[in-house]
Amino acid sequence: MSVQLNHTIVAARDKRESAAFLADLLGLSTPTEFGPFLVVQVDNDVSLDFADSSDPVRPQHYAFLVSEPEFDEIFGRIRARGLPYWADPMKRRPGEYNTNDGGRGVYWEDPNGHILEIITRPYGSG
Repeated sequence: MSVQLNHTIVAARDKRESAAFLADLLGLSTPTEFGPFLVVQVDNDVSLDFADSSDPVRPQHYAFLVSEPEFDEIFGRIRARGLPYWADPMKRRPGEYNTNDGGRGVYWEDPNGHILEIITRPYGSG
């Protein structure tokens, strides 16, 4: 049996806002309800299951591998919304994207402070 990530639970102050934010920016299908979760399905059979949390949300990091055309579309939506973005996870290069491993990558935050990232090449592949 091969081991594959199936889903992860993403804590949110407002699961509807957060799930819709991610799905919209990444150009994914509308989130679906499953029990107490709002599920955002990505193309490799992995889902991010958003759950409301009454506890303080501790920011996590979620990275998505996308094609070059998808990068352009998503990055366009980030800029159209006027969202702050960075070339690095430490936010030292604001308003830039990186060209690590011969691809492109950019970071931004969701409404809960989770650090989101899109990359066109896996790290270490260049």
